Amino acid sequence: MDHLKLIAMKFLFSLVILGIILGAGFDVNFGNVFLITLVLTALSYALVDLILLSRSSNTTATIADFVLTFAVIYFMTDALTVGDNVFAATLISTISLTIFEYFFHQSVARNLDGEEERSGNVNPTPQLSTEASEELYPYDEEE
Repeated sequence: MDHLKLIAMKFLFSLVILGIILGAGFDVNFGNVFLITLVLTALSYALVDLILLSRSSNTTATIADFVLTFAVIYFMTDALTVGDNVFAATLISTISLTIFEYFFHQSVARNLDGEEERSGNVNPTPQLSTEASEELYPYDEEE
């Protein structure tokens, strides 16, 4: 149920942001904005929020989201519209969504943190330690 709430929240906020920037600012129709938001939400949540965020930091996930968002918005806007200002629309949309994603990743980490403990998944980071022995300390000379 947590995943459904997070996906819905991500979709709605992304739809509002892209609707304002692409729809109102660059005259992209609502159907295209909806389709771009749907594809972007599905890819970003599956690849970045679930897989990458659990294995890396918020900063790394946000950078990955920036790259993914830029690619999806650029290619879909270029394919679905006839506008000549695709790069500017993509850049403004991507920066706005990346700011939202930074805070969204904190929410994902908070809501899904206990889920790994309940499911029994092991953290992939190994717990390493060092060991010292007598051979490393030659100060105690035997007489």
